[in-house]
Amino acid sequence: MANHKSAIKRIRANNAKRELNRYQHKTARTIIKNVRNAKLKSEAEPMLILAFTALDKLAKKNIIHKNKAGNLKSSLQKHVNALA
Repeated sequence: MANHKSAIKRIRANNAKRELNRYQHKTARTIIKNVRNAKLKSEAEPMLILAFTALDKLAKKNIIHKNKAGNLKSSLQKHVNALA
């Protein structure tokens, strides 16, 4: 266990950031899942915009890599374009 006051504070801060990152990542995954499960293009397109926004925010905060965000956005766009 940490003995220094600053190390104890750092542990608390890291845990708080970890929880926030996990929440944001899980929320983005749920949005992506909803886009993939959509049956109609008209209902998928508004969710696609939300997914793009969420992925860009995750990439900006280094929660996920920027290339992963780009790959996910590309595959989601292809999926929505293929819907009838």
